[in-house]
Amino acid sequence: MDSSMRDRKLKAAILVVSDTAYEDPTSDKSGQTLLDTFTTDGNEQWDVEELKIVADNVVEIQKWTKCWCDSDVAMNLVVTTGGTGFAVKDRTPEAVGPLIHRHAPGLVPVAGVRNKTLIITLPGSPKGARENLQAVLKLLPHACWQALGASSRTLHTGGVKKLEQEAGVSSKIGRSFTEQRHHHHHDHGGSHGSGGHVIPKARTDPATRPVPNDPRAGPTRRHRESPYPMLSVEEATAMILQHTPDPTVSKFAINGDLVGHVLAEDVKAKEAVPAFRASIVDGYAVIVSKNVPSTKGTFPVVSVSHAAPGEIPALQPGQITRITTGAPLPPGSTSVVMVEDTVLKSTTEDGKEEKEVEILTDKIQPNENVREIGSDIQAGEVILQRGEEITAVGGELGLLASVGQAEVLVYKKPIVGVLSTGDEITQHDRPGDLRLGEVRDCNRPTIMAAVRGWGYDVVDLGIARDKPTSLEHTLRTALLTVTTIITTGGVSMGELDLLKPTIEHSLNGTIHFGRVAMKPGKPTTFATIPFKNPSTGDHELRLIFSLPGNPASAVVTLHLFVLPCLQRASGVRPGREGLPRVKVALGSEVRCDNAREEYHRVVLRAAEAGEGSDGGEEYGDGCLVAESTGGQRSSRVGSLRSANALVRVPAREGVVAKGERLEALVMGRIA
Repeated sequence: MDSSMRDRKLKAAILVVSDTAYEDPTSDKSGQTLLDTFTTDGNEQWDVEELKIVADNVVEIQKWTKCWCDSDVAMNLVVTTGGTGFAVKDRTPEAVGPLIHRHAPGLVPVAGVRNKTLIITLPGSPKGARENLQAVLKLLPHACWQALGASSRTLHTGGVKKLEQEAGVSSKIGRSFTEQRHHHHHDHGGSHGSGGHVIPKARTDPATRPVPNDPRAGPTRRHRESPYPMLSVEEATAMILQHTPDPTVSKFAINGDLVGHVLAEDVKAKEAVPAFRASIVDGYAVIVSKNVPSTKGTFPVVSVSHAAPGEIPALQPGQITRITTGAPLPPGSTSVVMVEDTVLKSTTEDGKEEKEVEILTDKIQPNENVREIGSDIQAGEVILQRGEEITAVGGELGLLASVGQAEVLVYKKPIVGVLSTGDEITQHDRPGDLRLGEVRDCNRPTIMAAVRGWGYDVVDLGIARDKPTSLEHTLRTALLTVTTIITTGGVSMGELDLLKPTIEHSLNGTIHFGRVAMKPGKPTTFATIPFKNPSTGDHELRLIFSLPGNPASAVVTLHLFVLPCLQRASGVRPGREGLPRVKVALGSEVRCDNAREEYHRVVLRAAEAGEGSDGGEEYGDGCLVAESTGGQRSSRVGSLRSANALVRVPAREGVVAKGERLEALVMGRIA
């Protein structure tokens, strides 16, 4: 083995064996502990390229061990953690032992070499796994080089002291690598098995699912065509809604925080509105009946009723009460005479109050100018229905407040995490010039602003680099705090497009689709990941939208696919999800793509008087005209400037003529 080979980093894979972690990958602590140990104690000699979680199952353990040892891009080291104890289901030694060609007895329950890969089995507890790996980690490169076929004579030139010096160890550090088998248990915060919970179950055969690129295979063995079937936009949307979890219910106080939530119950009025007979004008409360003289004449003003709480003396025949709009009628009164139908006849001695007022009309009817109890809302009446949204306009919030509602049941809104991926991505506000190959991150701030504008809480997940372990760690951490993850980049056909394999291989997720017949946005990917909520112990699903990295593609697919999902998860009534749709006239000719439907970025405006198509036909009053934002290349950020809609341009040969009517999806305010 030449020196250049020894200068290369060695490749390692970690296999976590645990039923509990297999059902809920977020409960695994030992795998992450080993990853951290390789980073902190590995002397920068290791690339951990794979971390896989499997159940305590001999077949699965052997499948992944052989996969990592037998391929053309085999690992140099395979480390297992878990399943080494005395419990009935602890089968790791029995699974790995028969696979080893040359055993290394006395180190751990099972260790040795298969082909050119070194295999070691470690306990399942984070502490036991870490301490055992630390004990031998600096010596493992030497063993891996030997397994690769390096000459022992060459490796041992200089003697043991030289080897120890290179490894950074001393012969005095001879801590035994053996560990009692009782360390096998992972620190999961729960027992093995489902514990009675309903576990999410895939409805498709794993053997029939598309297989993403293997990041270890390199560019020469990647897929040349996507293995994922091409779905229409309608099929992709239906699949998203099918796999969107049902919304959960929570109780909220009646205040501004309620805006954007959807009611989870019918709300009945606890009290009538108004709760008392009230005047609808400024004037004078009077008594009108067959037994009372005509209202026309001069009457003493015996009291005043303002729109304020308090007691009012009863009105007697021949008396009137000055009253303001919204104030309660005094007991005994029947109607209100408008102030315009009266004149002042006399005042009190100090001149500050009315003493007598003349009413100029005798046409006043019983209940005239009076708002009766419950005339707006009856007590017990359903004022808002389940599925209605509390909007920022204020009508729904005001209605709830008016009937004395203190709190209400609504559907919880999903929490969204936004992540950019790629070694080329740098913070948008980083000072200084870009280096060759760098790209400023415009997707993440754009998407976060859009999602916040829809009324959802957003968590900034930052930028993940093009390394499987970095991406996996970021996603695992995000699953603890968000319900929906939006990523951009890493879903095309490149050798470093890692999202699909990370979702399937490392997070035990299911990719429901990986291609959509649309332009832009073809590589859009949607997946679900099983998750055990550490707070409740419930088994849940987390959603991942992996959007293309090109800015226009990311924004278009965000509106088309993510918005309906968030709305469904928030309790919006089925059929009402997604952007509003309207018919528009094209303001200019648009060329079609003969293979894929295009979502053309446009600015909608009202047609001007006399404006029409090239054929002379006027658009007519109320017609909306769609003006293209220019070049529609998926990487062109400028195509989004001022855009307030997406026009669906059909897949066909030729062009769509100016004035032709097409469907548009409205994204923003129409000027």
